[in-house]
Amino acid sequence: MKILVTGGAGYVGSTLVPLLLEAGHSVRVLDSLMHEGDSLLGAWSHHAFEFIRGDIRDPVAIRQAVADVAATVHLAAIVGDPACARNPSLARAVNLDASLALLKACKESHIDRFVFASTCSNYGKMEDPTCYVNETSPLHPVSLYAETKVEVERAILDPIQASELCTTSLRFATVFGVSPRMRFDLTINHFTMEMIRDKHLVVFGEQFWRPYLHVRDIARAVLAVIEAPRDKVCGQVFNVGSTEQNYQKQQLVEMIRPHAPGASVEYVHKDEDPRDYRVSFEKLADLLGFAAVHSVESGIARVAHLVRSGLIDNPKDPKYSN
Repeated sequence: MKILVTGGAGYVGSTLVPLLLEAGHSVRVLDSLMHEGDSLLGAWSHHAFEFIRGDIRDPVAIRQAVADVAATVHLAAIVGDPACARNPSLARAVNLDASLALLKACKESHIDRFVFASTCSNYGKMEDPTCYVNETSPLHPVSLYAETKVEVERAILDPIQASELCTTSLRFATVFGVSPRMRFDLTINHFTMEMIRDKHLVVFGEQFWRPYLHVRDIARAVLAVIEAPRDKVCGQVFNVGSTEQNYQKQQLVEMIRPHAPGASVEYVHKDEDPRDYRVSFEKLADLLGFAAVHSVESGIARVAHLVRSGLIDNPKDPKYSN
């Protein structure tokens, strides 16, 4: 099918696009190139690849992007709590207003499927740290980023607003790993880079839990949803991750230590953190048979190799961060 990927030049998108092309789909990317576009050069020569440079807030760009596509994967966003907190008005305009406008355009263009990239941050802080939250658990967004994701989820899962669209919301675990649009501001990538490069890392709230998933597994999950029978995914929410890959920050540090001998780690203990959650990903496994193939350990090893290789001169360059 022909698939529109918004934000296709980003960290997840630049990994997803080649995977969709390899699976035989045609791919159109809409991206403003806020973080440049080199990440898509590998796909450029593919006969089934198309690129539109445009802002997700621009109605003209949206109409052009949704024309004649069968499915939309909506990744474009101001991603992460710090980026949204830095410019709240932009975050709301992009993450909420533009997403709702895109949903409306897809509905009017009679597109079949709409897959929305949401986040496990929607769960906020667990009431019981010994339990795992799942798709039926209450949502407690504690950041503007998560608040916008929750609002869009409500819209795309509303049968009246979505109409005949087959809509699916994917709550991504915290992503890590090497991507064509590399980021070193993500927890695992950041910890690995700091311990190897600077030989020192400061960790805040080492006891708090998060789920993690490799960027290639995120892309595999999106592909699985796109290709799944409609009755399995329409109107559904899926946590996207691996139940076995819920970790505390201090556990991540211990997995990185073999790659950074001699690095010192300073723990700054915090008793309160707005985000602290362990997540179950059984629904995605049960309904679609999805299982992660990349472990945190293997992802750390590849990031460590990248940092040491010299391929990237300065991992702290702002272009490797959101």
